Amino acid sequence: MATNKVIFDPDAGVSFPVNLTLNSGADFTANYEVVGTSNTAFSLHGYTGSSQMQKSIGIGATTIADGTFAVGFTSAVDGKFKISMGSTATRDLSQGRYMYDILVGSGSTVYRIVEGMIFVKPGISSAP
Repeated sequence: MATNKVIFDPDAGVSFPVNLTLNSGADFTANYEVVGTSNTAFSLHGYTGSSQMQKSIGIGATTIADGTFAVGFTSAVDGKFKISMGSTATRDLSQGRYMYDILVGSGSTVYRIVEGMIFVKPGISSAP
């Protein structure tokens, strides 16, 4: 899968938009490379991350996430991380459009670094 390049400015307080497609019943991974406004790697050393997706976030929507991604730092110093979800979890997702975001934090400071939509495509075949 291609790497999504994310421009991050902690002072701006604005998340970077990245839309994704997820095939239900299959393993899912999305890779990210975070750079600062000068286009150099933004070190995520010492940061932790979390990410969830939800079908609806509008008025009257539940606050329960429909899916939770694992966040793994593949090279924190180089600003590289990934989100992933296994086939067992993706199998339970209904088709359609979801919202997701990725939070990273260091100490008591938390940033919403990425947000966007995920289109979940239904599968036809069962897992081998």
